[in-house]
Amino acid sequence: MVINGKLVKASDGRVDPVINPATGETFTTVPSASAEDLNEAVAAAKSAFGTWKNEPFEVRQAALLKFADLLEARAQEFAKALTSEQGKPLNMALGEVMSTVKKARNLAKIGNLTPDVTHEDDNCRYEIHYIPRGVIGGITPWNFPLSMAANKIFPATITGNTCVIKPSPYTPLSTVMLSEIAAEAFPPGVVNILSGPDALGQQIVEHPDIAHITFTGSAATGKKIMATGSATLKKVTLELGGNDPAIILPGTDVKKVAPQVFGKAMFNTGQVCVAIKRVFVHEDQYEEMAAELGKAANAAHFGDGMDPKTEYGPINNQMQFDRVSELVEDAKANGARVIAGGGPMNAESGGYFYKPTVLADVAEGVRVIDEEQFGPIIPIMSYKTVEEAVARANDTTFGLGGSVWGDNAEEANAVAISVDSGSVWVNDHLANHESAPFGGIKQSGIGNEGGGTIGLKEFVDMKTMKMAK
Repeated sequence: MVINGKLVKASDGRVDPVINPATGETFTTVPSASAEDLNEAVAAAKSAFGTWKNEPFEVRQAALLKFADLLEARAQEFAKALTSEQGKPLNMALGEVMSTVKKARNLAKIGNLTPDVTHEDDNCRYEIHYIPRGVIGGITPWNFPLSMAANKIFPATITGNTCVIKPSPYTPLSTVMLSEIAAEAFPPGVVNILSGPDALGQQIVEHPDIAHITFTGSAATGKKIMATGSATLKKVTLELGGNDPAIILPGTDVKKVAPQVFGKAMFNTGQVCVAIKRVFVHEDQYEEMAAELGKAANAAHFGDGMDPKTEYGPINNQMQFDRVSELVEDAKANGARVIAGGGPMNAESGGYFYKPTVLADVAEGVRVIDEEQFGPIIPIMSYKTVEEAVARANDTTFGLGGSVWGDNAEEANAVAISVDSGSVWVNDHLANHESAPFGGIKQSGIGNEGGGTIGLKEFVDMKTMKMAK
């Protein structure tokens, strides 16, 4: 781990296992930070903040660029570690590493938040200044550990804050490996990385010297963070779960669209908060869509991410594997028709492999529809009118993403405006751009990540100043 610029083990010598989901076996260990380690890291971050917040932008910019260069030089090493602990195919893991490099360079380019003038006359000028907030606590999930760590570290540090980062205990390795890079790229105390159990995350949220919590994960945990952080009125950025609908408009070319919908639902084995999780199809094309999605599922190659033939890896951990199994069994007990999959794979490796599953004849009131699956499941539902489909798509406590698919772009664009979510795509899904902010509405989150200065302003306080002339 890195605390105050030094690479350290846990102060009490404890370690946690890291399990390869393709085998279900431990392949390495990482330090398990204690409360003492956390206090030391926060103290270091608080001390470093006094200097870092006053550094010229060029100094912070140089640190991010150095971080990017160091990570790029070790891209293959990080990709292999990421596949080993998360399960995703190696080429996808490498893509995550390189997108992290790109993110650092992009924020280094645009991260200078200069004052905005809101009014000026002969006597005065009103300006908004953006003030670094302090120590940022970042808690990341297990589906995209490097990318999510970047979403905490880079905007925090480029805007003059310091940070303490904790990865998921399921995928701590690649983030802990960033410790070496952080220690070389940043001054001591600016970036601190601690691995440990969920209890460590609770201690981060409770810590009185942490000013802001940025968290990516489940809505249930997000609610706990808000409740715990309220004692000190912590600022929060919460990117939470989703139950994303995909509405296939009547008359759409199903054979063309089905493989795309399948890919956007199964990306990262469905372990994406903003993946397609409910598919609405007009009743006239329902069976055709079911058949085409089933065909795609039966053709998909699931396996160990280290195998170059693998398109989709295992579920990341035993807990999530059990949850996916439970949701499918519940759906079957409630009359769901299995088009493809429907159970675990007989993997000789012993890993957490589950067959890509397409379910028909399911509706609201069944858990696989009402809850976020976060696995390789595609439930499809029929509708009679587009208005009905939109109303049902919006009838959820989630509001992260959604998509509308149709051959007539103008019609699809018009329908998309009515979908209640933070992001909506037309004839696409999961297609985020660095210029566009990402965040949810309803119980899918608070605040935004990315989007240039929009995301950066999540990490600063605004100070209004009346300047005399």
